[in-house]
Amino acid sequence: MKNTLHTTRAAFMTAMLAGALLSLPQVTLAAAGNSGAMILAQDNSGTAGAIQSRLDKPQFKNVKITVENGIATLSGTVDLYEYKVDADKRTHKVKGVEAVRNDIQVAGPDVPDQELQAKLGEKLAYDRVGYGNLFNAITIGVQNGEVTLGGHARTYPDRDSALALVSTYPGVKDVTNNIEVDPTSFMDDQTRFAVARAVYGYPTLNKYAIDPAKPIRISVQNGNVELYGVVDSQADKETAYLRANGVPGVFSVKNYLQVTGQPAEQTKQ
Repeated sequence: MKNTLHTTRAAFMTAMLAGALLSLPQVTLAAAGNSGAMILAQDNSGTAGAIQSRLDKPQFKNVKITVENGIATLSGTVDLYEYKVDADKRTHKVKGVEAVRNDIQVAGPDVPDQELQAKLGEKLAYDRVGYGNLFNAITIGVQNGEVTLGGHARTYPDRDSALALVSTYPGVKDVTNNIEVDPTSFMDDQTRFAVARAVYGYPTLNKYAIDPAKPIRISVQNGNVELYGVVDSQADKETAYLRANGVPGVFSVKNYLQVTGQPAEQTKQ
């Protein structure tokens, strides 16, 4: 009798357990049988939807989204490089996104490299005028629409302004940022202004202060001075060096000034 009772109870418990399992959601069953794969798929579906909501803008209409194991992959096309960067930033802010693989292509107009470099150079030359832009010496290189920015910026806002300007220009396919931000230093600031007074205060050099886009640019890092820009003659180049080198507190001067009509010398990128 006891054996029969135990058998009946076991059968009853088995039936109850089977019924409970069958009543569970399908996702939970699959998760239990496949190490959370369906839960992950469910999470991915929600994450992809959240990303789509953040990219619900006309500029992202051709962007495609896939999510796997917390990694969001963006593909498709946008018209400007800034949209590619913006899509990346928006995606990173979505809960559940652990990393972003940005495969978006910039499908804007194709501009010849030489033309693009000239246009960007002109734009950057006037960028931050009135904010001490003569202390910025940013270089530009362009290859197949991909822009590399180098040189020096006095502050992070100066650097970010240059990056924003380049990123919004039609024809730019990609941007590599190698701009160095000069160290924050009260002594360096004093040196910058002292060198500027010494250079621009000299009679044959003050003409370079007339056009804000064509100054002799001055970069200072821990008392070390670098001169950039284009001057009219070898004499002006040498004079600028001597004037900067004569400022008290200057440890060294590197003269990267180019002379009009002469082959460009290699400068730091």
